[in-house]
Amino acid sequence: MTPQHSDIILERLMSLHPKIIDLVLDRVWRLLAALDHPERRLPPVIHVAGTNGKGSVQAMIRAGLEAGGKAVHAYTSPHLARFHERIRIAGELITEQALAELLEECEQANSGESITYFEITTCAALLAFARSPADYTLLEVGLGGRLDATNVIERPALTIITPVSLDHQQYLGETLAEIAGEKAGILKRGVTCIVGPQDDAALDVIEAKAARLDAPLLTWGQHWHVAEENGRLVYQDETGLLDLPLPALIGRHQVQNAGIAIAALRHLRFGEAECAAAVTDAFWPARLQRLRQGSLVEAAGRAELWLDGGHNPAAGEALAEALGRLPERPTHLICGMLNTKDIGGYLRPLARVAASLHAVSIPGEVNTLSAGQTHAAATAAGIRSTVSDTVVGAIHDIVATDPGALILICGSLYLAGNVLRENS
Repeated sequence: MTPQHSDIILERLMSLHPKIIDLVLDRVWRLLAALDHPERRLPPVIHVAGTNGKGSVQAMIRAGLEAGGKAVHAYTSPHLARFHERIRIAGELITEQALAELLEECEQANSGESITYFEITTCAALLAFARSPADYTLLEVGLGGRLDATNVIERPALTIITPVSLDHQQYLGETLAEIAGEKAGILKRGVTCIVGPQDDAALDVIEAKAARLDAPLLTWGQHWHVAEENGRLVYQDETGLLDLPLPALIGRHQVQNAGIAIAALRHLRFGEAECAAAVTDAFWPARLQRLRQGSLVEAAGRAELWLDGGHNPAAGEALAEALGRLPERPTHLICGMLNTKDIGGYLRPLARVAASLHAVSIPGEVNTLSAGQTHAAATAAGIRSTVSDTVVGAIHDIVATDPGALILICGSLYLAGNVLRENS
């Protein structure tokens, strides 16, 4: 079996449904029934929804659980460099052979019926998790919650809703309340939900849905608190106070994400050691990640090269705040985004910290904004901008005039994936 075999199967699966995103659960239920319902045989599930921070929160919870000696399955999306990143079986990335065999099994069970790429690959992940022993299963929602392919677990051990903000309005609704209603679709009767910081409009919807389902909420600002104090992370709930190091993941928003993870671990009755590991041991690529080796790092020379995959206004605000707290030096952005995103809302906060922006298109992405469109949006946001053909070309142009700069490649997880592949 060649290393490319799973890629060949994945390419075939892309053709099974005309739409990349089509939010219904009928096709998922049909395939899960054909696979003898693996979703009913999973280790206890922690289901994570929200607009921002899902991946970071899940990475922190996994670090805490594993520090406690637990074996953890984990499902995330999208991947960056390789599809295998989406599926961790008892802590290890799925092997090429196991992935190819699972995909072929799901393809055969589907019998050529219409199903989206995300739906059939989610079924493959659930099948893998059902067949391997572990203590917990972490499931990250792909889009929304109510009709997401991961929302097939009848009674998870815990649900989590990270901060909700405007994103994917074409699928989830135009208002914050509508989007929060979709995220709250993962709530289950009688199952506790950890709720991260929310605008009032979102929290009202989540609380109303929880009341209908008699689902207890552990909500930021009510049941638990987290803050940065004197260079430490201070967390408090009804069981006491924790004084911990700041998160290994950079940015003030990661303090809030760490609070969500700690609230989850405390609810599951893990102690201070596991909570500390969640904060200090988590790694999540392309979340304000410093690249330290590779061909693009070599091209940057003395300049620092960073990577971030945030892509909505809330992510732009968090990124600007985090950049403002790094040691002061000129910050130059290399930005590429999808045409489904609010590029103006993303870039406006970054105008406070960016010396310049080099606009690029995302290689291989049909829905990429052109470099010219990103350049125009950056100019409108008040950022001095130019167009570059490639990321490495933009790096060369920046270091030619500012060799000691901080260079941040940003705007899309798809661009981040391209960068990680090119830099490897």
